[in-house]
Formats: sequence, C-alpha cells, structure tokens
Amino acid sequence: MKLLRHRRTRQSAKVALRVSLSLASIYAFLIGQALITKKRVGTTSEVPPDSGTVYGIDFPGEAIRLLVLGDSTAVGYGMKKAEDTPTALIADSLSYVLDTPVNARSAAVVGAQSKDLINQINAAADHRPQIAVILVGANDIRHQVRPSTSAERLATAIRALRAEDCEVIVGTCPDLGTIKLILPPLRTVVRHWSRRLAKAQTVAAVEAGARVVSVGDLLGPLYLKLGEGFFGDDRYHPSKAGYAHVSSFLVAAAVASWRARDHEEAHADLHESIMSVNAAAIEASEHAGTEVVRKGRLARVLPGRSAN
Repeated sequence: MKLLRHRRTRQSAKVALRVSLSLASIYAFLIGQALITKKRVGTTSEVPPDSGTVYGIDFPGEAIRLLVLGDSTAVGYGMKKAEDTPTALIADSLSYVLDTPVNARSAAVVGAQSKDLINQINAAADHRPQIAVILVGANDIRHQVRPSTSAERLATAIRALRAEDCEVIVGTCPDLGTIKLILPPLRTVVRHWSRRLAKAQTVAAVEAGARVVSVGDLLGPLYLKLGEGFFGDDRYHPSKAGYAHVSSFLVAAAVASWRARDHEEAHADLHESIMSVNAAAIEASEHAGTEVVRKGRLARVLPGRSAN
C-alpha cells in the first residue's frame, strides 16, 4: 500500500512538473512574441504640436474648459499637425455642436498608465476643466497591471475631477487584438486582456460618475476599409482618419454629458437600455461605441453614436 502511494505521489509530481514546464514555455513564447512585436513597431521622433488653444472663437459666451488626459492615443501620437490630434478634433467639434468657444488643453503623455492620471490632473489644475476626456489602458496591459488595480486608479482620477464639478468622458482600453502587427497567438491573448480591462474600467468609471464610451474594436472596421492607411508612421497608432473616428464618438458623449448637466436632454433615448452596471460593462465590451452612464444604482446603455 505504501509503495502504491509512493508511486502515485511520484506520478502526480511528474504531471505537475510537466504542467509547470508547459505553462512556462507558453509564457516564454508569448513574451518572445511581444518582444518581436515591439521590434517590428516603427517609431517616430516627432511630437504633435501643442493643440492647447481656444476653438470656436467666433461663438459668443464664455469658453468651456476642456482637458484631455491619458496616453499616446490621447496625445495623438504620430500626427504632424495640431488640428489632427484628439484634443483639437474634440474641442473643434464641441464648439460647433454646442455653439460656444472651447478652451482646450492636453495633459496626456506618451506611455502613460492609469497611475499617471492624477499627476496629469494636478499638472493642469490651473485650467479648472469643466469637461475631461480620458483615453488610457493600453500601457497598463503592456506592463501587466491587474485590471482591478488599473480600474481603481482610473476611478480615483475620475473622483478627483468630479469633486471639482467636471464632466468626465472615458474611452475604454482599445481592443489590441485588432492590431495586425501583433501575431497569433499573442493577438488572441491581448484581445482577452484588453476586453477584461475594458469591462473593469467601465464598472469603475460609471460608479465614479463618468460617462463611458466603449472604444473596443471601433477601429477594426476602419482598418478593413483603409488597410495600411489606417496606421500612422509607426504602423501601430491610428492615422488621421483613425483619430477622427474615435474622437467623433467621444464628442457625442461629451455633448450628451454637458447637456444633461444643463438639463437640456428633453427625453430619454428610445434605444437606451437600463441594466446593472456589471451587465452594462459586458454589453459595452461586446459592442464598440456603446455609451454607459450611471442611473441611480443601475446604468443606462446607449448604442454607439458619433458626432458626425
């Protein structure tokens, strides 16, 4: 009997060792793919021109103060003209839709993670933003930050802005699995990571008082249409058309949030759904462009809409 137990123990140990080695091999392979992808990604030393200025100066009234926060996507990495960056695109559209000047500033930084948002907010404290747009998440995945940790850091930043009576729009982590430069099976893995983070971001952001836009694979259909023209010089970040596409959904959310603040929303959207925040996060992660905003203990879910 003791001999049988000993054999079983040895067999179990061998199985455990094989499983550990297999997992280690898979992890090493994925890390190797990640390094190869990093080498394949082109780079550009050019930084987009400063897009901080007043847009819609011909409109009457006091300018709305807009602040853009986040990572390279928020910066508009790869753009050579200020007018093509998300800050300019959002501010310009807001001014025309709301018929008012918009004083815009960007505090976004290339390579930023969710943990950097508070520093960005503090750096632009003198701007006293009334609307803030946040695009962040891709670098949290790159640095393997736990979704729960990343989401809580995002929520902390949102609460700081809301405490100053600022409307907050969050564009969730994009679906990195849509980037063709990332090869399988790493592409499948990062798609899973992206969606997990986007769900966590949605729940945390809505509960903190933000309006959320599911960026997801918003850019996927545009890639199919434009092909390589979808990418910028680094073959990783969006092109001018890509930034404009994402910005249009953020503008629509910002307009809705501002009008709700001023009680200008006459009635509920006929296509909206009311559900739990968790259910809303799942719904948004599966349908790019979806907006989620808190409604009491529940959440309003609106189908994707752009300002175009």
